[in-house]
Amino acid sequence: MTETGVAHCYRHPQREAGVRCTRCDRPICPECMRPASVGFHCPDDAAIGRKTQRPLRNSVGALLRDSPPFVTITLVVLNAAAYLATALPSSRGINNPEYSRLFQDWQLLPYDVFHNDEYFRLATAAFLHANLLHIGVNMLSLVFVGPYLEREIGWWRFALVYAVSALGGAAAIYAFGAPLVPVVGASGALFGLLGACLVLVRRLNLDLQYLIGIIVLNFAFTFSVAGISRLGHIGGFVTGALCGLAIGGWPTTHKRIPDQVQLAGFGGLVVLVVLVVIIRTATGTF
Repeated sequence: MTETGVAHCYRHPQREAGVRCTRCDRPICPECMRPASVGFHCPDDAAIGRKTQRPLRNSVGALLRDSPPFVTITLVVLNAAAYLATALPSSRGINNPEYSRLFQDWQLLPYDVFHNDEYFRLATAAFLHANLLHIGVNMLSLVFVGPYLEREIGWWRFALVYAVSALGGAAAIYAFGAPLVPVVGASGALFGLLGACLVLVRRLNLDLQYLIGIIVLNFAFTFSVAGISRLGHIGGFVTGALCGLAIGGWPTTHKRIPDQVQLAGFGGLVVLVVLVVIIRTATGTF
């Protein structure tokens, strides 16, 4: 405190301070004030509090923090990069990527998976799209649903729901689809996000009527438009719903599922998808 009786900030001696830290009682200027449950803390005590205080989590175990949807952004970039990598070399122009070699090598063709052991196609096909409209609609859907769901369930749960749902949709196509009909697109993964939302609707405080309306509209589009992989959408949706159960348990469950149990649930779903592929390969004929 100066001779005039006016307190100055302990970190910025040239600035007057009208507030004191409720922990250490040191004067702090507006720049150094950190909101607390009671009054304000100085930057030093606020940093100590962050280290000693357990981070807050929501009902599914995700950290309560406002961070950019990095996984959603990454998925959009990967899908866009894959489209450019297939569309630019295409002999028929940017709107016809199926005429590029990479597209032919990555698309999900059950016949090639079976006869050439090209199981990587079950994953790579989820990043391919047939034309600009196809990728545009899918990426708009991802941007619409992804950031909210990623924030509510946490980045690693969101990434696993997306990836496992994509594989689940691909496994359904391989197991029950036509051997010589190629399939591409991220729709299986996107339907998986909707399936997870439906199971987690109570835990995430979603509007059930609004969500059901979106799901019904998407399935109506799936079954009314030719050329859409119904098996991929159904397989992705069912797998996503099972992912939701792994994260939150039954909709009536009130106790939070530990992270280790959630990871075990995801692992079990991956094993289930692998078993579907193995059984189809062992018993099927193409």
